[in-house]
Amino acid sequence: MDPVRIIEIKQSVFADNDREAGRIRARLKKEGTYLLNLMSSPGAGKTTTLARTVAALKNEMRIGVMEADIDSAVDAERIAAAGVRSIQLHTGGMCHLDAGMTEQGLDELGTADLDLAILENVGNLVCPAEFDTGAVKNAMILSVPEGDDKPLKYPLIFTVCDVLLVNKIDVLPYFDFDLAKVTEAALRRNPKLQVFPICAKTGEGMEPWLAWLRTQVREWIK
Repeated sequence: MDPVRIIEIKQSVFADNDREAGRIRARLKKEGTYLLNLMSSPGAGKTTTLARTVAALKNEMRIGVMEADIDSAVDAERIAAAGVRSIQLHTGGMCHLDAGMTEQGLDELGTADLDLAILENVGNLVCPAEFDTGAVKNAMILSVPEGDDKPLKYPLIFTVCDVLLVNKIDVLPYFDFDLAKVTEAALRRNPKLQVFPICAKTGEGMEPWLAWLRTQVREWIK
């Protein structure tokens, strides 16, 4: 009997996705639209952070938001109430978006008249990190109540992200969370990572993050 053949399909799936993601970036560069992919675990404060970011920047640039989730339209309605274009993407049970799904969302959102498009990915620290969505940069949120060991437990997401927002710093006195420790561990995974401690609820620490995003958009569309 012939030996069992083992066929590695994951590599080809990711390779196809990466090629499509590259095409998306080329399209967005031509249109002058900056796409940010925002990731975190559920409850870390993605939508609150996004709403405060949008409120601060909506009079400076044209913004559109894609809210990805398994079901419901709660997040999209909240962002729309903040005064920017917003659509909800349902993933049909999948825990991430890939490049093809992101492109469908961009087509529905309409990007030709946007300076900044933001994808709020599905709440998960594993699956979203594995797929290039075609975003120019990736950002993630880690909240204080989640603990400071996440760079050790979920290294990939820290590796693929360009920004780490450490959210809910207002509750630091009440949790066993070492900001210096998590920063050091994250930078070991990714020395180029930008780390911004924030409290999205109160607005504390938001300005450095907003300044980074302003610069990114300006450089991309010029």
